[in-house]
Amino acid sequence: MTWWGAVPLALVAACGPAAPAPAATLIVDDAGDTVAVQVPARRVASLIPASTELLFAIGARRALVGRTAWCDYPAEVKTVPNLGDGINPNLEAILDRRPDLVILYNSAQHAAAAARLRELGVPALRLNTDALADVGRLAGLFGRLTGHEREADSVTAAFDTALAAASGGRSGSKPEVLLLVWEQPPMTIGRGSFLNELVERAGGENLFADVAASAGAVSIEAVAVRDPDVILTTAAGPSAFANRPEWQVVPAVRRRRFLHVTGSEFNRPSPRAPAAIRELARRLRGLAP
Repeated sequence: MTWWGAVPLALVAACGPAAPAPAATLIVDDAGDTVAVQVPARRVASLIPASTELLFAIGARRALVGRTAWCDYPAEVKTVPNLGDGINPNLEAILDRRPDLVILYNSAQHAAAAARLRELGVPALRLNTDALADVGRLAGLFGRLTGHEREADSVTAAFDTALAAASGGRSGSKPEVLLLVWEQPPMTIGRGSFLNELVERAGGENLFADVAASAGAVSIEAVAVRDPDVILTTAAGPSAFANRPEWQVVPAVRRRRFLHVTGSEFNRPSPRAPAAIRELARRLRGLAP
């Protein structure tokens, strides 16, 4: 074929049907807002560590164009541009990444940021990432939004199987655990939290499971009356409260029955939760009287 014979073919190819534009899908987020998202989303700014981890898990890394400073898993996440702490979203930094989807945590303080992004034509979803049930739910949502549905289904199935295997293996009485997440003033975790789920599935019982909120202040006197078997803290190493005179009324403090946990698998629902449950169960068994 001569070179001029190839010209019409090239022109025909160039004038052929263009790649289809992404279709709009209406999503009702956890704040109750209906948001139109172009699917598949190709440039996602994830401002929740749990959602960032899930996007990696379902194979949507190439779609990620921004994350928070708190996103620490997997290690490859450090290659994604850091857009700040995510608590107070930096709209300028977000818009600079030209996202076609922004994921925010569902809190009242993010309402204005989500509304402003939508005014500027950027879909923004506010989502809850507070419970183990959110792992499979959001994996499925992210799979739909990024075109990784099959991978999301696999992640969810593997998670459900691992969660069932890791849960409920302890027999006999359950140790009562004080979940101390802040020392001054003392604050504990109630039944509406992810860490409460981990402890219960690991065979423990939350000392303040009757607190409906995810977290709340408690008095040292109330802790002493309830007399926990174990005190779980999320700080590494010895905690300052352990040597305070006022805490010595708590027998578990005097007996140094502390369980320190570190690692982001203990502070966010993720596919790593079954491993966190197994670790907690092992350490609770080690503290058994």
